[in-house]
Amino acid sequence: MADWLLIRLSRVPGGNASWLIADSRGAQVGLPQEGPLSLAAPRAAGRRVCLLVPGADVLLTEPEVPVKAGARLAQLVPYALEEQLAADIEELHFAIGKRAGDSPRAPVAVVARALLQEWLATLRAAGLEPSAIYADSDLLPENPGQAVALLEEDAVVVRPPGGTPVTLPAAALGEALEIAQAGADGGGRGLILYTGAAEWQQHAAQVEAARARFDGIKVQLLTGGPLALFAQQLSSVSPINLLQGAYEPTSTQAAGLRAWRVAAMLLAALVGLHVIGKVWQLHVLHDREHQVDASIRDTFHTAMPGVQSTSDARHRMEQRLSSTRGAGQGLLAALQALAQARDAAPGTSVQALTFRDGTLELKLSVRDAASLDHVSQTLHNNGWQAKLTGGSNAGSAYEGRIQMRAGGT
Repeated sequence: MADWLLIRLSRVPGGNASWLIADSRGAQVGLPQEGPLSLAAPRAAGRRVCLLVPGADVLLTEPEVPVKAGARLAQLVPYALEEQLAADIEELHFAIGKRAGDSPRAPVAVVARALLQEWLATLRAAGLEPSAIYADSDLLPENPGQAVALLEEDAVVVRPPGGTPVTLPAAALGEALEIAQAGADGGGRGLILYTGAAEWQQHAAQVEAARARFDGIKVQLLTGGPLALFAQQLSSVSPINLLQGAYEPTSTQAAGLRAWRVAAMLLAALVGLHVIGKVWQLHVLHDREHQVDASIRDTFHTAMPGVQSTSDARHRMEQRLSSTRGAGQGLLAALQALAQARDAAPGTSVQALTFRDGTLELKLSVRDAASLDHVSQTLHNNGWQAKLTGGSNAGSAYEGRIQMRAGGT
């Protein structure tokens, strides 16, 4: 299975999106990133794109519908929920999840069609085509013996054991704690609370005041936000994909069969061309070999003036090229260039770095955006490719990301 690119749009109009790459098992690959969607688009190549939308905008419910409804289930669900919905059912989109065995209840996600179309338009404008859209609350972990809650800056999501997630404003944390504790036998059930450091500092007193109502409260701080937590659930739960019916991705089975037929025809043509090409290639390669040998001799005399003997010129030039290439590449050279660029921008500190395939990905803390640009320009002037991939204010400092690799112009 392909890896995932998880994307969350900003809850604030015009704000930056955040995204994370996860492997097919949901394990985090690299650090979460933040910025315009245009920066996330290149990450989508070869990966399944998943958009996570606010749980406050999606109603998750489990109406009772006939077990043997079959193909009529999609037609029955809107009418089974009609009395619970304030909007006209014609303006809503209903997505149906996987029913548990012979349960009379079917998991359903309800969202306004206009809002779903707006999300799709935003992604497509950035060149992204999602294969799944999930409510972020639907990816909150389940625990059979404890309630689970996620507290963010503007919202709190709570999932009772065996229950459906409920999303409330962060100001309604007290009501969320009541939902988490409701229905427990005896003195109360346990609670697992995921939150950020800032949110915990703000709401810790209220949570601690409710500790006596639970068997225990376990707080887990999410230093990089909840995207990694959501990614872990992709391989263990069955969230409801909103892309159903008219919004289902176009990569259907019929389209796949047509693609295979075209591929078979192209393969047959390719085999024929391959045979013809090989005959011609063998003829051309013999002539090219003589040309290459002559070119190597000329290059040898240019690179090593004064050396008359061209004996074993190819091997000697390969050694010279290898030593030249090795001198300017590698992690050590990149770190040396980074140290020079850091010294050129006082107040710069390295928060994290990753080196992979010749590319060094940096997370820097600088005084301001101009300092980040100065670091990038210094790397560029010293012969390195330096690409700004993101930046945002972090308190009194400024955090930014740079990709650098050898070969700047």
